[in-house]
Amino acid sequence: MGSKPLRRTPGRYALGALAATGAVLAATACSTPEGGGGDGGAEGPFTIGVSNGFIGSEWREQMLSTLEDAFAEYQDEGVVDELVVESADVDVNGQIQQIRNLIRSDVDAIIVNPNSPTALDQVFAEAAEQGIRIVAIDQAVESEHVTNVVIDQAEWASISAEWLAGEVGEGGEIIAVNGIDGHPANEDRWEGAQAVFDEAGVEVVAGDFAEWDQSKGQTVTRDLLAGNPDVDGIFVQDGMALGAFQALQAEEKVGEIAMTGEARVGYMKQWAEQREENGDYSSIGVPNPPSVSVSALHVAVGMLQGGELAADSLDGNSLFLPIPDPVTDENFDERFDEVADEPDAYAVDHAITREEAGAYFE
Repeated sequence: MGSKPLRRTPGRYALGALAATGAVLAATACSTPEGGGGDGGAEGPFTIGVSNGFIGSEWREQMLSTLEDAFAEYQDEGVVDELVVESADVDVNGQIQQIRNLIRSDVDAIIVNPNSPTALDQVFAEAAEQGIRIVAIDQAVESEHVTNVVIDQAEWASISAEWLAGEVGEGGEIIAVNGIDGHPANEDRWEGAQAVFDEAGVEVVAGDFAEWDQSKGQTVTRDLLAGNPDVDGIFVQDGMALGAFQALQAEEKVGEIAMTGEARVGYMKQWAEQREENGDYSSIGVPNPPSVSVSALHVAVGMLQGGELAADSLDGNSLFLPIPDPVTDENFDERFDEVADEPDAYAVDHAITREEAGAYFE
């Protein structure tokens, strides 16, 4: 698909300014020798669509911002011409409409952060019929028409869960602060964490959902502690750990109740303060890289340029990215120094390079 002029249409999201409206990045670009749609290579430049069905977290903002930066590099090289972004808080039906909007926008590939592992299957099939490549990020979907470029969310959660199980010991009692009820990433994470707790003999006495929101994380943790004041630990997903920590502070139980942390600057600042005040304070933060969007862009461009993913790169329809090393007591100073000047909402990040993406192809 060739160069197209800048388009601004209602309902599209302007990158860098979280909102339920949008914009399209465009520039005149030369074509590349190799490109592709559903049947192999084709000439570029390529138009890339993005469907994001949830904007209620800073993680999603970082996800889109880093994607914009990486897209601009490809754009300068003439590989791509437009980034068409559909981003809003929508239900499954709303995300179906987002994807249909992208199909009508004549995109070559769609990067989707899906709201369901199965409910988008029909619209994915519609996109595939048009020769559009589809890459899912953040959480996997089951559609045969989609390549998932994700971390293993169950494995991700099990790392924190194993740390917490070691802190509270067999017979320990914990509460759980999870993300969005029914969301595929949340379900995978809790499945992974619960398996660890079951094996370790840790009892989950209560839990609730705080929608990956720091303020809600504080409220939910406070309410769970009110009903379960004698617990030994708190399992909390990223995006809510700072709020959970603040609830512990209000109850003057920091250091008394073990809790999983997060690899985000706001929480890491509190972690640093606790390390200075109490040498025994311990935590963990497992990065969940927002720049999975950038990794997916590299893979999508590779496919559009005619590349085929190697069979041994895939587990079913999923390409599992490496989970970055956790932030721990042992490496905290070094890891914090790398991000200390970033905003509190900044998540420790990582993306595979173009060369690393190329290694997944035949």
